[in-house]
Amino acid sequence: MRRAFAALALLVAAAGATVAAAAETVTDFTLDNGMEVVVIEDHRAPLVVHMVWYRAGAADEPPGRSGIAHFLEHLMFKGTDDLAPGEFSATVAAQGGRDNAFTSYDYTAYFQRVAADRLGLMMEMEAERMTDLALRPEDVATERGVILEERNQRVENEPSSLFREQAAAALWLNHPYGTPVIGWRHEIEALDKAAAEAFYDRFYAPNNAILIVAGDTTPEEVRALAEEHYGAISANPEVGPRARPQEPPHRAARRVAMEDPRVAQPLLQRQYLAPARAPGDQERAAALTLLAEILGGGQTSVLTRKLQFEEQVAVFAGAYYGATRRDGSSFSLVAVPREGVSPEEAEAALDRAVADFLEAGVDAEQLERIKFQLRASRIYEQDNVQSLANRYGRALASGLTLADIEAWPEVLQSVTEEDILAAAREVLRPERSVTGVLTAGGARAEDAEMPAVPGESGAVAPEEVMQ
Repeated sequence: MRRAFAALALLVAAAGATVAAAAETVTDFTLDNGMEVVVIEDHRAPLVVHMVWYRAGAADEPPGRSGIAHFLEHLMFKGTDDLAPGEFSATVAAQGGRDNAFTSYDYTAYFQRVAADRLGLMMEMEAERMTDLALRPEDVATERGVILEERNQRVENEPSSLFREQAAAALWLNHPYGTPVIGWRHEIEALDKAAAEAFYDRFYAPNNAILIVAGDTTPEEVRALAEEHYGAISANPEVGPRARPQEPPHRAARRVAMEDPRVAQPLLQRQYLAPARAPGDQERAAALTLLAEILGGGQTSVLTRKLQFEEQVAVFAGAYYGATRRDGSSFSLVAVPREGVSPEEAEAALDRAVADFLEAGVDAEQLERIKFQLRASRIYEQDNVQSLANRYGRALASGLTLADIEAWPEVLQSVTEEDILAAAREVLRPERSVTGVLTAGGARAEDAEMPAVPGESGAVAPEEVMQ
């Protein structure tokens, strides 16, 4: 193990020298209509990723219209004044490229990956659907059915997804983060053309959008093309600060118990309300990022070692934290009990493991390994321009700045053992938590399905819902 780690260290050190000399070359500017533009240069291959991020997501939806952000994302592919339904994606495919879109709580993003000399065409089409979306009633009805079926497949037919919806709704007392991105079924059924057009008119404007171009291009080329295609679009004067309901103080621990005959093995999950990365103040989020890795980031993590190997009460244990959110986040602990182990026994073991960690403190060697792995991941990410574009887009659309994005790797590396323990004691408090248990409800094991385990394929109900 030590020899393998040393070999990896040499590899990363060598790669690091190359990346240090050719780190991300990022340029940003703003068009006269308020559209923010970020260019990430990478000239190793003749391709570009073109992305438009709108500062509008599920948490910006009006009351009673849950799912409208995701619904509109689908409808954006249904045609404009000059593009027939489906023509946008067909044109991208004809150029040898690919396109898609996704919706989250804080943003909706559209992207194309194409040959570099097709960048102007992508901007032309994306600008067209920023201003001239044309919705036919039959397309609206059809796509609403598509989304209802999507919810059936991803949520209604997945007990663990239904369970996580209920837990999230219990965690967020007032903020719309407690509403699923895809929407509640009864509200999806009521979405119509008027609701989609109202959301489009309110949020889809250049002064509410971020253009990110990554790949084989230059700032000069992007500026010229952006001014040609996006620059003529008028800003929407009604776009203002994003005002959302905020969380009141949490004063009581809450519990969610759910039974479903389709599961064979219980699932235990505890979520805590947690701070996210904030502009100019990312230190607590960095400490929580490292805490999640220490507690549940792999075979050597605290929860895996304690619950799976030492006490042998769980077949899986993990910890998760999403740092990039606009209005706060959550920190989760998860365990899947072994057969014959009750959720109560698994929860007691989980509590003991966390208490022991808070008393013993952070293992310095484990922390250094995790920091090293983060540095390696940063280096390897340089090989994927779409990954880079996504990282910048998610952060900027969530309210962070370019300075925050550039500082984040060093903020992570500067976190101390004391910082991590302080963050753990601040966040892992009962009154900030929801503990949920999903059980089988008396189903026969041979007729049931294992609950999806967070971290495995298809396991986590995504915060980002793809087109």
